[in-house]
Amino acid sequence: MNKSSLDGIKVVDLSRVLGGPLCTQILGDHGAEIIKVEPPAGDETRGWGPPYHERGSAYYDGVNRNKKCIALDMRQTEAHQILFRLLENADVLVENFKVGTLEKWGIGFEAVLQKKFPRLIHCRVTGFGSTGPYAGFPGYDAVAQATSGLMSINGDADRPPVRMGVPIVDLTTGMNSVIAVLLALYEREKSGLGQSLEISLYDTAVSLIHPQAANWFLDGKPQKRMGSAHPNITPYDLFPTANGDLFLGIGNDRQFAGLCKELGQEELAQDPRFVTNAERAKNRAVLRDILVDLLADKDSNEMTLQLMKKGIPAGAVQTVQDALQHPQTIAREMVIESDGYRGTGIPIKLSRTPGAFKCRPPQYGENNTDILVDAGYSAEEIQRFKDMQITLEKPRK
Repeated sequence: MNKSSLDGIKVVDLSRVLGGPLCTQILGDHGAEIIKVEPPAGDETRGWGPPYHERGSAYYDGVNRNKKCIALDMRQTEAHQILFRLLENADVLVENFKVGTLEKWGIGFEAVLQKKFPRLIHCRVTGFGSTGPYAGFPGYDAVAQATSGLMSINGDADRPPVRMGVPIVDLTTGMNSVIAVLLALYEREKSGLGQSLEISLYDTAVSLIHPQAANWFLDGKPQKRMGSAHPNITPYDLFPTANGDLFLGIGNDRQFAGLCKELGQEELAQDPRFVTNAERAKNRAVLRDILVDLLADKDSNEMTLQLMKKGIPAGAVQTVQDALQHPQTIAREMVIESDGYRGTGIPIKLSRTPGAFKCRPPQYGENNTDILVDAGYSAEEIQRFKDMQITLEKPRK
């Protein structure tokens, strides 16, 4: 069996919900040992449904595979000692508590953890970061979309702003957290020291405003909602066909000429109004009307294959269920079915050290005993933790 890239790396994960758990799932997919530490009430996403099953919700399952779980009441001082024991041979600590929580418990990174564990990398995921007028405010994906300006450019021009259909800010924050952890692990190879990392939903959301932010920096003009259209490229939009919607992603003049040829309208590419992207942008409304007429009686799936085979970016809009069952999805191993678990596959493909599915998402407190035994605790100590409800086997309501 091939080794994964992060074999030998140990991560203690105190995070809940999405950004932090996605980060640690990705690290776990690529070989890191992940110990998920849940609070007494459990990760709240276990209750985010329907649909549900014995572990909780599908939402929870989506970002918690390849982990072991221990439930600890971190408000109790003795739980801090258990955490310290887990950190003795850990490389990374991930948490997304409200800013100042670890410090309130007397286990802040700078004052305590960094001194006890100088090689430890501390990854803090926050809503708005630890500086600025919003420092310490709670953050959820849609709130970050709204406050960052990202939501203002999503939706149709004549309708109110729309939250994106997936929690794009949380997801990207999780990915940024993975990047940050890997950067810190690489730097530690040279310095021998850990450091603290801060990745906020707000910073991530602001970084996603491209190309609108770049446009505003240059010309200062207000950025508007444009539906599925692109502010800089035309035609780059959704078009109705006889059996569904088709997205055309025409990125250059050559592709536009190819599109016109495939539609039997080669002369359109020579029309002075459309010969360059700059001219097409000036006349986007007229061009759209022409393309709507040309595509109205086409089959979206047939057009996708016809255009893509000629190097012209196009895609029929598929439903989620259609996409998850599509031959391309199966060929790319982007669906995992194992051990009673079904989920999306691992998108990062490495030739020598590939990622792998190792275990389904854990139930609440499922690995309490195993984790404590591995940390060197005796049977008597483990029972005492249970009796004192320092460790828990069922979520506390």
